[in-house]
Amino acid sequence: MSPYRNLEEYNIKITDEVKSRYKTIITELGEDASREGLIKTPERAAKAMQFLTQGYHTDAAEILKSAMFKEDYSDMVIIKDIELYSLCEHHILPFFGKAHIAYIPDGHIVGLSKIPRVVDVFARRLQVQERLTHDILECINNTLKPKGVAVVIEASHMCMMMRGVQKQNSVTTTSGFRGQFEKIETRNEFLKLISSDLS
Repeated sequence: MSPYRNLEEYNIKITDEVKSRYKTIITELGEDASREGLIKTPERAAKAMQFLTQGYHTDAAEILKSAMFKEDYSDMVIIKDIELYSLCEHHILPFFGKAHIAYIPDGHIVGLSKIPRVVDVFARRLQVQERLTHDILECINNTLKPKGVAVVIEASHMCMMMRGVQKQNSVTTTSGFRGQFEKIETRNEFLKLISSDLS
């Protein structure tokens, strides 16, 4: 799998098959799929779904490997407030929020832009927030092999906001820690830093 994939060109066969299914769904729901506002909707939706699930075709570990550098730096590196958008696998409705990620290097650092790219790879799949957190954590831990990794995700879920309990202001927080971040003092330093405004 390629480490990068700019999905502006769509597989014609997949687009046609998914488009046909969307047209059927729209009709079954009671709409007229042939009316002006909906004529192109099945094709647009088919392309949108391919874009939103393109993470299945990208290797997150290869993204990290493409920009790993030997470096003696051994203090905490934090990238916080990384925007993420994903689809809940239970209802195929969006959830969105921010990821905060830290690692403590052990001989290698990674290009800073690669961490948000890893988030995108796993977010652009059908997901649950718990697994998304784990996928990001394990990818960084297994590929970069740092002294420690920490991941915290805060997200709002449209399946809770638009349907079901219909709670508009709820936020779900998940976290994962490996290595030195399993020590309470290191974990607390990370949590304090991601909650502070240093500007």
